[in-house]
Amino acid sequence: MLLRMSNLFLRTLRDDPADAEVASHRLLARGGYIRRAAPGGFTWLPLGYRVFRNVERIIREEMDAMGAQEVAFPALLPREPYEATGRWTEYGPNLFRLKDRRGNDFLLGPTHEEMFTLLVKDLYGSYKDLPVSLYQIQTKYRDEARPRAGLFRGREFTMKDSYSFDIDDAGLDKSYALHRDAYIKIFDRLGLEYVIVSAMSGAMGGSRSEEFLHPTAIGEDTFVRSPGGYAANVEAVTTVVPDEIPFDGLPAAHVEDTPDTPTIESLVAVAQQLFPDAGYTAASTLKNVVMTLVHPDGSREPLVIGLPGDREVDAKRLEAQLAPAEVEPFTDFAGNPALVKGYIGPQVLGAESESKIRYLVDPRVVAGTRWITGANEAGKHVFDLVAGRDFTWDGVIEAAEVLPGDPAPDGSGPLELARGVEMGHIFQLGRKYAEALDLKVLDENGKLVTVTMGSYGIGVSRAVAAIAESTHDELGLVWPREVAPADVHVVATGKDATVFEAAEALAAELVAAGLTVLYDDRPKVSPGVKFKDAELLGMPTIVTVGRGLAEGLIEVRDRRTGEREEVPVAEAGARVLAATRG
Repeated sequence: MLLRMSNLFLRTLRDDPADAEVASHRLLARGGYIRRAAPGGFTWLPLGYRVFRNVERIIREEMDAMGAQEVAFPALLPREPYEATGRWTEYGPNLFRLKDRRGNDFLLGPTHEEMFTLLVKDLYGSYKDLPVSLYQIQTKYRDEARPRAGLFRGREFTMKDSYSFDIDDAGLDKSYALHRDAYIKIFDRLGLEYVIVSAMSGAMGGSRSEEFLHPTAIGEDTFVRSPGGYAANVEAVTTVVPDEIPFDGLPAAHVEDTPDTPTIESLVAVAQQLFPDAGYTAASTLKNVVMTLVHPDGSREPLVIGLPGDREVDAKRLEAQLAPAEVEPFTDFAGNPALVKGYIGPQVLGAESESKIRYLVDPRVVAGTRWITGANEAGKHVFDLVAGRDFTWDGVIEAAEVLPGDPAPDGSGPLELARGVEMGHIFQLGRKYAEALDLKVLDENGKLVTVTMGSYGIGVSRAVAAIAESTHDELGLVWPREVAPADVHVVATGKDATVFEAAEALAAELVAAGLTVLYDDRPKVSPGVKFKDAELLGMPTIVTVGRGLAEGLIEVRDRRTGEREEVPVAEAGARVLAATRG
């Protein structure tokens, strides 16, 4: 295919868009690949859509190769299936809800577990029909409160979602492994660096869960890894729990005056003055953080999280543990007089206490551990308050921040933290959706059994952004060959007709050989502008036909490495073909 820049629907920009926060957004917009249509929504222009379809093609090829079959659902979906699974409510404000002219409720699909489940239920009824894996590549809609970073987080985006259906858990394990292997092949072909990390399923439900994260400083996800190979999304990291300590011989709790100590730092300073030989640090204190929990039905409740004072609550870890409820800052101290701001202690907390305020603690708070914490009176703290002896709790929660150097839960060494973008997520859903929607088949004995499911997603539009983010340089985009909108960018420079004739002939030769060629045949555009556009657009091979033609030479440049060579006109076609297939 030959793409002529003289009539291509393309306008490159010299300046960055005002709303562009990340390099991929800046360069895709400047290069004429995408155009902002609305907050969180983008139009794909011809070159951008070619990249997008190449990503789709790679995904389709690998999904088809693993035996999955493609279907396509509508984006406009009825309320009833989502009501049956509880997600009509659980999705909260992220769901686009609307009514038709008859007043019936609909939604724009954020994900399609329910629809896949009902489709299989409609058509299959025997164990002989299984296993089956179905997938689609389709636009999804989520009402993000703060769309940002271009294609990375929008309200409208394209996703490949697939679902496996098996008669038993052993079958689910096989389907999961097939999808996992297919994802590895997909991301390898896309040229993306990735780390496979343990993850949480969140509102999706299910048991085993892994994310394919692309490491990048602009990533919204934090993940950890250890020298021994442990890797997990920070939400999924589990704390190494210390051993319990016998109560025998532990000192009695005692209240001390600690005026003007509303912070951990000020409390530690006073504690060190009161007991200089005790070795008190922030880790000796028990911080009690009050949050407001907002349930999907709109009800609200105070919740107190107890954790060591050297740690902060990690909002993402907390929300992952409490989903589908949402968490907001707590402000109603007047309505909860048991909570003395800055001096909250666990003695008045718990579902069985007079306050009835639920109290969850960090896993490091085990029986026998001693703490400095609030005495529930302004200006006073209690020392040597022993967990399990002097106070109890309603449950344990993984909500504290993970710090560099924390031990990996599998004993494989200290953790390091990094940032990444989620590119793919695979879940073993189990029977959650099949049970909610009554997906059952007859087994070998003629007995109805509930089907077990897996769910597997890849962000297609996000992959375009991630590739652009990871492969650009100071001059512009640098596309990997498998996803580039064209194999070769032929640039004709100067005004001499023989230059354009030679460039035209070379472009035709390359197209005849099966390549896609972007040909800059604009007659009145300066060489400088053409070169800048070629670097910005980022085809893997750039061929310049210009002044060297007088000596029978054409320049062939590798955009990825910057290597250039001048080759005779007669050999240029073969040399370019070799470069594209090398």
